[in-house]
Amino acid sequence: MRVVLSGATGLVGHPIAAHLVAAGHAVTTLGRRASPLGLPHLDWDLGGRCPDLGFADALVHAAFAHVPGRYRGGEGGDPAGFIRRNGDGTRHLFDAARGSRIVFLSSRAVYGSRPPGTCLTEDMIPQPDTLYGTLKRDIEAEVIARGGIALRATGVYGPPPPGRDHKWSALFADFRAGRPIAPRVATEVHAEDVAAAVAVALRHPGPDVLNLSDITLDRRDLLAAYASVTGHSGHLPRRADAGAVCAMETGKLRSLGWSPRGIAGLHPALRAMTAL
Repeated sequence: MRVVLSGATGLVGHPIAAHLVAAGHAVTTLGRRASPLGLPHLDWDLGGRCPDLGFADALVHAAFAHVPGRYRGGEGGDPAGFIRRNGDGTRHLFDAARGSRIVFLSSRAVYGSRPPGTCLTEDMIPQPDTLYGTLKRDIEAEVIARGGIALRATGVYGPPPPGRDHKWSALFADFRAGRPIAPRVATEVHAEDVAAAVAVALRHPGPDVLNLSDITLDRRDLLAAYASVTGHSGHLPRRADAGAVCAMETGKLRSLGWSPRGIAGLHPALRAMTAL
């Protein structure tokens, strides 16, 4: 399949590109920078003029313009520009990819805040409480109207692209330095499992929305695993309340053949992340 991929140099887009190429797809990247994988590339800035993508069988949209390191609150002091780039820019992108199958990387943020312990299912009405979540919800509606697939991803971890830090770099630095760390528990999914979900979505007839999540991970357990892998020591935070987590139910995606690595994948991922 001829696939155009936006955001291919990002923490999520890079493993998606590698996975799709390994699966035999002909991938063309779209963005401000070419992929370090050396794939065919088209220059484009989200919100700017988009090249004609009529040649593509599918578009995987993983790009999102935001303040570095922030998704919720990623608009910074420019909410109008945030909407223009990510909302209007995405619609122009979809127009340029006319006739292509669309797979969109959405977010758990579309659900917004729910009562502690709520199981989040795809049939729930989205109730985003951030501009980020609202934009993701609105783009999802555009994707569904065009017969595409929206993947609602939770937090994503894994080795970063060349020259980038992984998502826990600052946390691990604080741990090594003995600085106090706030308790936190959250849901996570490995970047390569996100890539595998994209491959599943490319085969799945749309329209549809699919939850994409794997493990519930407490910072205490994460840092204990990090210490075990690296030999570093530090102060472990107290355990957070896992019962308050609103995890996404992923039965729909699993029924299509998606099988994430689970908690058993954490130690290998940490070894790969800390070896960089």
